[in-house]
Amino acid sequence: MYYYKFRVVCDTVDDFVRDIEILATDNFESFHNILYSSIGLSGNELASFSICDAKWNKKQEITLIDMFDDQEVETPEYDENDDFSTQSNIPKFVMKDVLLKDFITDPHQQMIYEYNFLNPQFFYIELLKTLEVNPKITYPRCTNSVKELPKQAQALNITEDDTEFVTEEGYSEEDLDAFNDEFNDDISEFDQFDDSREY
Repeated sequence: MYYYKFRVVCDTVDDFVRDIEILATDNFESFHNILYSSIGLSGNELASFSICDAKWNKKQEITLIDMFDDQEVETPEYDENDDFSTQSNIPKFVMKDVLLKDFITDPHQQMIYEYNFLNPQFFYIELLKTLEVNPKITYPRCTNSVKELPKQAQALNITEDDTEFVTEEGYSEEDLDAFNDEFNDDISEFDQFDDSREY
């Protein structure tokens, strides 16, 4: 049995690195789990892998859940001058249903990991080595971690229920509601005066 050693980088953070070791027989959902946990993401968002060629053209897409109609898709055709194709007719699969070994066809296989489709973050993955499994080691695992994502990027992955609206002055949404209620009460009292009086 053997495992893959992948290097993961992020184009928005200089020198960001994660080295991941994972069994060739693991599925892509397992790869997704170790990626978001080692990167520091919440894991609450949708994600996908794109299997790429040496020019980062997308050849196949593997999503966390089934997001596609049951229909046959043709093998994509690419313009040789297209460095990063995003053609929509690429073959599509679901993470839990497919194994890494069935998609690794190059000694330096390249992939793109996209996390959170509403506020997308892209991570570029390259296969470094294919090695024999050490029976004393538990896979998958992160063996090298350099740099962290900015807190702002991580905050984009907080669920709506976990967020609290706060103004620049430090007032929460509940505070503003209380101010509005008090203001409306004052207006009601003011309306009780006879504004037809002459002074």
